[in-house]
This record gives sequence, structure tokens and C-alpha cells, in this order.
Amino acid sequence: MNGCDKVISKDIGIDLGTANVLIYIKGEGIVLNEPSVVAIETDTKNMVAVGKEAYEMLGRTPGKLKALRPIKDGVIADFEVAEMMLEAFIKKAMGKRNFTKPRILICCPSNVTQVEKNAIREAAERTGARKVYIEIEPKVAAVGAGVDISKPTANMIVDIGGGTTDVAVLSLNDMVTSASIKLAGHAFDQQIIKYIKDKNQLLIGDKTAEEIKIQLANVHNPDKKKKMEVKGRDLISGLPKTITINAEEVEEALHEGMSELVKTIKGVLEETPPELSADIVDKGIILTGGGALLKGIREVLQEQLKVPILIADSPLTCVAAGTGILLEDRKNLKEE
Repeated sequence: MNGCDKVISKDIGIDLGTANVLIYIKGEGIVLNEPSVVAIETDTKNMVAVGKEAYEMLGRTPGKLKALRPIKDGVIADFEVAEMMLEAFIKKAMGKRNFTKPRILICCPSNVTQVEKNAIREAAERTGARKVYIEIEPKVAAVGAGVDISKPTANMIVDIGGGTTDVAVLSLNDMVTSASIKLAGHAFDQQIIKYIKDKNQLLIGDKTAEEIKIQLANVHNPDKKKKMEVKGRDLISGLPKTITINAEEVEEALHEGMSELVKTIKGVLEETPPELSADIVDKGIILTGGGALLKGIREVLQEQLKVPILIADSPLTCVAAGTGILLEDRKNLKEE
């Protein structure tokens, strides 16, 4: 095989997440993991930053710049900006590698519409893809978590991402039952923002809410003694203000969201054929995605669902890793 052949044979897997984009290159593994954020000039629409650099600008840009997330609830909300972001990330992932027209596998939520699929496919094609495959995230996450979904037995995955949570029962390389809800990492942040606004008349930003979630959130028996200072804008005086919030309050803020998550998983379980339900009781439910790292989530789900709950070894990278495995064996991929 000559150098040119090697160049053309490269395949790319993309976990196009609301919070982060991860890129896998065949033979190399995950080569990029950056926030799904783009900073653009408001008048010219030119991109000035992408990824980590743009994320640092969220909520801090002057009037002539705007930092935004082109992926909302797991699908493309701003086609033009998403295309710029994809192209920039693919170029960054390739680095000095000289290959062109790769095959690209992109993952999306299980309830994605055909219109949304077309938008994703077109964005990928414009970056120079030779072929585009689109797969649903829970299937790819299961594969990345090391689950063999090819057999006639049930495997249940709850993939809690940044914009959506996908719940699916998989068997024989396909979904048997599924649900996708717009409740995930970003929604949990918004619930924290609303709670602090309602209780303390304090307005905080998205990044502060995410930090509270990371530092304090525990949805199962939180420690009231665990506290942190939170800075924001007083809604009454309009002036900067600092308050102290504890882990118990954060659990209270997230209670409604956790109840909705439990209800959704129960709904999928109720629709699952009895023979496959028995498999789930034996094997348990696997959690993937960043939301699987929320403290106490395994214990709450186990108590409420009466089924073993397992957290994938590397929940944040399961989807990206799964793209790599599927690209190695493309017979199970759907060409769009």
C-alpha cells in the first residue's frame, strides 16, 4: 500500500454533542475533545474562535462578538455556524495529516427527524466527506461501553449527554424500544439557575451553574455541610452579590429533573417485551454520557427502578469509542 492509499483510507467518527464534540480517527483513537462552542463576529458572521477558546468567551463577549452553541438538544440549531465548527474541528483533528475525503460516522439522538439528519449529513458533506453514516447515540454508546448488541438478548442503555438523554433497549444490532428527552447536563444547569433565581433573587450564568453541579451536586443523601460561594447579579438591586449554597439545596434544585428521568426510563421498561425485560433484570442498565458522572445518580435509579445500575468505565468517551469500533466493521452502519 502506497502513501496515497493510506491517505484516502482514513475514517472519522464524530460525537456531535450539545456540550462537546469528540473526534475519533481510525487507527489513532480519540484525537479531539472540545466544547461545542463557536465565537463569531455579529456583523460579518466570521468565526473568531472555536472549542476551548470560544468556551472561555461564553457570557463574556463584547457587543461585536457572540459566543454560541450551534448544537441544541443534540441536533443542529444553527446550520451555518455548525458547519464552520465541524470544518474547523475536522481540520484540527487532522492536523498535518494529508488525507482527504474521509468516510465520516456522526452520532445523533434516537428521536432525530429526517430533516435534522439531512442537515447533519449536508454539514458533513460540505467538509469534504466521501461517505456519511449517521447512527443513533445509544447504539454507538453501547458498543463503546463494550456491550455486544448483536445477540438476541436485551441490553439497556441510558445515555445522558449535554442536551438530550437517550434511553434504549437494544437487541440484534437495533433498537427495540426507546425514548429521547431534552433533559441532560444543560437542563440540570438551567434547573440550578432557576432555583437560585427563585430562592435567592440572584442571577447566575451557565458556567457558574455548571461549576455548582460539578462541585456540589449529589442527588442521593447530599451532605448539607458541603458548601460553596456563588457570585451573580442581585435581581433587586442590580448589583454584584455573593451567596453561599449547600449540596442539599442543589439536590432540591435537581429533584424535578431526576423524577422526569426515572419516569422516562420506567416508560421504556414498560414497553419492553417480557422476555427482554428478564434480560435487563439480570444484566442491569448501563449509564453512559457525562450525566452518568452526577454523584448519587446510580443509587437513585437503583432504588427507584429496582434494577442493577452500572456506569460505563469511561462514560464521557463511550460514543466516540463506539464510532471507532463501528468504523472497523461497517456492515452494521447505515449509509445516509
